[in-house]
Amino acid sequence: MPLTPLDIHNKEFSRKIRGFDEDEVNEFLDQVVKDYEMVIREKKNLEEKVDKLEEKLGHFTNIEETLNRSILVAQETAEEVKGNATKESKLIIKEAEKNADRIINEALSKSRRIAMDVEELKKQAKVFRTRLKMIVEAQLDMIETEDWDDLFEAEISDEDELLKNNA
Repeated sequence: MPLTPLDIHNKEFSRKIRGFDEDEVNEFLDQVVKDYEMVIREKKNLEEKVDKLEEKLGHFTNIEETLNRSILVAQETAEEVKGNATKESKLIIKEAEKNADRIINEALSKSRRIAMDVEELKKQAKVFRTRLKMIVEAQLDMIETEDWDDLFEAEISDEDELLKNNA
């Protein structure tokens, strides 16, 4: 189950001696919540956009089917009618084919744009994931540095000297 902004906002970390600065952690979590909410809003907007475009595509598909049926009816009528009626039916068919081609081309163009938008969203998600991973790895590197060991050893040595001086 994915995290919600509320999950991130309510996350509590255990406290340890010489732990992280609580204000910094809270500040960072607040920024993560804002960014996460923004991504969710953008995703919702894009999903609504995709739904609208799919609805339009469905509409154009219906128009295409209607035009194809119209072409068949026009062809049947053309077979029944002789002379001038035959010429007129051919003009109607040509016009209907042009409209069908135009509608198909528009639908294909919109479909390609949607596919490009989806690919762009995938790229953005990968970049976000990579950046987040780099931040987390940098934080882990900071935790694992030898400076912490030096700090702890220095404190122990200072306490030993105080004990010797007091004795």
